[in-house]
Amino acid sequence: MTAPLDDMDLPGNPADHRVVVAMSGGVDSSVTAAVLARAGYDVVGITLQLYDHGAAIGRKGACCAGQDVRDAARVAERLGIPHYVLDYETRFREAVIEDFADSYRRGETPVPCIRCNERVKFRDLLGTARDLGASALATGHYARRLAGPHGPELHRARDDARDQSYFLYRTAREELAFLRFPLGGLPKQQTRALAQEFGLAVADKPDSQDICFVPTGSYADLVMRLRPEAGEPGDIVDSAGIVLGRHSGIAHFTVGQRKGLGIAAAEPLYVLRLEPATRRVVVGPKEALGQTTVRLAELNWLGPGPQPSTAGIALAAKLRSTQTPVAATLVPGGDGAAKLRFDEPVGAVAPGQAAVLYDGERVLGGGWIRRLDSERG
Repeated sequence: MTAPLDDMDLPGNPADHRVVVAMSGGVDSSVTAAVLARAGYDVVGITLQLYDHGAAIGRKGACCAGQDVRDAARVAERLGIPHYVLDYETRFREAVIEDFADSYRRGETPVPCIRCNERVKFRDLLGTARDLGASALATGHYARRLAGPHGPELHRARDDARDQSYFLYRTAREELAFLRFPLGGLPKQQTRALAQEFGLAVADKPDSQDICFVPTGSYADLVMRLRPEAGEPGDIVDSAGIVLGRHSGIAHFTVGQRKGLGIAAAEPLYVLRLEPATRRVVVGPKEALGQTTVRLAELNWLGPGPQPSTAGIALAAKLRSTQTPVAATLVPGGDGAAKLRFDEPVGAVAPGQAAVLYDGERVLGGGWIRRLDSERG
């Protein structure tokens, strides 16, 4: 079986190019290293030690835990490539975990994997790859990097069910020029078949389903330990401010949530917004979730030309990683701010999530969803 490597886009003989592979210990990054080594590239594997919960809780399969480091080392030994482990725990805590806790304290629902890619993997690790004389940094992400008329473009993976382009939208143009995603054209079942073909011990290893630094899934416990104010009790109210019940901390809630409210009502109620200043959770019927406009911050533009200024741009916006993109118009402002105006009202738009912008298969960029001025608590 062969795997497509048209994403590599490196001239000449593969043996003339060193490629650093970010090896997490999972099947995707392991197969990435294997197919590149088989193609003749000078492959160097690097694993980032970010946050070791696995050893503490005795649970395998938690991303970046001690078992994953050992799995990555075993794969590198099997492939006959050098492998290094870099201790990034301090950097990861400051850039990702603290940001995660702060977001919940502000009543937001963060996406730490995006921050990790932006602040650790595609900045610090990319710099390390350059220091090692590499021509490229390859990862096991399911996305595609295609040559365009004005430089490389970021596109969705061919397998929609595995597409991870949502988590990569903050990649800078200069970083995209150095990054490679060899698995972007493969379905997951072919990746696992390749792992079996290469004799990799991780061929049947389950995919991680958790946030890597919260392998037990109890993110609220972590948030309340780091930011106790996010666990202070408050009122659950309706849109008119009438108290319907009490809660044990806004860290337990996200916009659009229905279950776990702990209140009885004649109709299903959903979280409409969180007001951290007053510690109120505002709930209402499903139709009250609909929004036609959201504010964006820290807009990162990967589309054609420089970052747009004022003209409205028709595109599709993905508001959560698992949601289908919806038709919208981007109206940029100044200092990385912008507004998204939807063709039809959309529900469960949670501040702290990312709005990732697409033109068909191409990622145009995106920004962080912020509260509208009228929603600020």
